[in-house]
Amino acid sequence: MAFEYIAASTIEQAMQIYKETKVQNRHPAYYAGGTEIITLRRINQLNVDVTIDIKKIAACNIHQMEEEYLVIGSCITLTDIEERNYFPLLTMVCKEIADRTARNKITVGGNICGHIFYREAVLPFLLTDSVLVLASENGIRTEYIHNVFEEQLLLQTGELLVQAFIEKKYLSKKYIAIKVRQQWDTGYPLITVAALTMDGQIRVAISGLCPFPFRAFAVERIINNQSMNREARIALALNHLPSPILHDVEGSEEYRLFVLADLLEKIINRLEGV
Repeated sequence: MAFEYIAASTIEQAMQIYKETKVQNRHPAYYAGGTEIITLRRINQLNVDVTIDIKKIAACNIHQMEEEYLVIGSCITLTDIEERNYFPLLTMVCKEIADRTARNKITVGGNICGHIFYREAVLPFLLTDSVLVLASENGIRTEYIHNVFEEQLLLQTGELLVQAFIEKKYLSKKYIAIKVRQQWDTGYPLITVAALTMDGQIRVAISGLCPFPFRAFAVERIINNQSMNREARIALALNHLPSPILHDVEGSEEYRLFVLADLLEKIINRLEGV
């Protein structure tokens, strides 16, 4: 398959290239780290024949504190997240994704928008009610993540994730992040959980349990109900999960639920009463 690489230096230029290639009945995709595009295209699981490199777009490379928000551009690598460590929960989650060499290339935007279902980097953004900046040929829009993320980021055709904003108040909250693997230290995860406390309530987000990452709102309501004992809360929470539960070579549905029960107990032990 013919493959063309085009670099864009502005959001407007990236939008124009995307529009023009679509008119030509081609299959464009935005490119930053490129790890997933290269991998999936090599095994014929991704139909892309034009990559639009967005690494030179200034707005996509911002990574700094601004007044009451942490601003993270979509082209920021997982390694940069770890080294700057503005948000320890995000750092903890990102440094467990792949290995160091891969994290030097994987971008936070690429992970969130990816096709591989784990997409663990999104978990802290879901927990913090982050605000996303999205760009399309119709202009720039800002949306709370919960308005545009349902199993995946619901982008319009040609739309680009530019930045995410996280309020400062979340950055110092008590948290826990655990990644359970069935195999080697850097293998695919079985389950990843991230949790933090806000206003005395535990928030939980999960990857690897279902074929999509999610904020576990129903689980949160149950595990924060201290009128029940912990065992009862965990048992009830397991009956209020989205479906389907994954059943694959990494682990059966039953084993994943067993692992999740243990992780929920760890979350409650660590965060309850904080």
